[in-house]
Amino acid sequence: MNIVCLDMEGVLVPEIWIAFAEASGIPELKRTTRDEPDYNKLMDFRLNILKEHGLGLKEIQAVIARIDPLPGAKEFLDELRAVTQVIILSDTFEQFAQPLMKKLGWPTLFCNSLEVAPDGTITGFRMRCEKSKLTTVKALQSIGFETIAAGDSFNDLGMIQASKAGFLFKSTEQIKADHPELPAYEEFSDLLRAIKAAL
Repeated sequence: MNIVCLDMEGVLVPEIWIAFAEASGIPELKRTTRDEPDYNKLMDFRLNILKEHGLGLKEIQAVIARIDPLPGAKEFLDELRAVTQVIILSDTFEQFAQPLMKKLGWPTLFCNSLEVAPDGTITGFRMRCEKSKLTTVKALQSIGFETIAAGDSFNDLGMIQASKAGFLFKSTEQIKADHPELPAYEEFSDLLRAIKAAL
């Protein structure tokens, strides 16, 4: 029994925080897990900037509503889901992801949750579990699944390395250079071929 675990942002959809940084004109918000391996540190940094600028969930959701999946992402997912089980493992939040999941045809998503005050201020965040991607892959393996994983950032490396086959997709030159042992792809057709070969 195989199950494919995919990262979401940077792999299937554009980076939400980068899109919001561009829309809000706040360049500091372009920082992602490609730049900062410590996710809690990154989120604390982001929430402080939102607070400084008086921005909340409503403003971010308005930007997300205009984001489309990467070209070819839905077709890739549809073809992949026709041959195997797929779970999207993301460090994003359910309050951000829903419109994007709709555009992708409602794939299964495991992510986290924001703490939001009645006025829409984002006051904190709740991670589903520690090292959520790696923990989820190990849990799937413990109940009899073999996992195949793909992602683009530091926080994807654990699940990629722990899987029977793992791939970098649309990753950075630095991550690719640091991990020459991981096959790296830029096109959905190549990633699909590699995953099918690993099934």
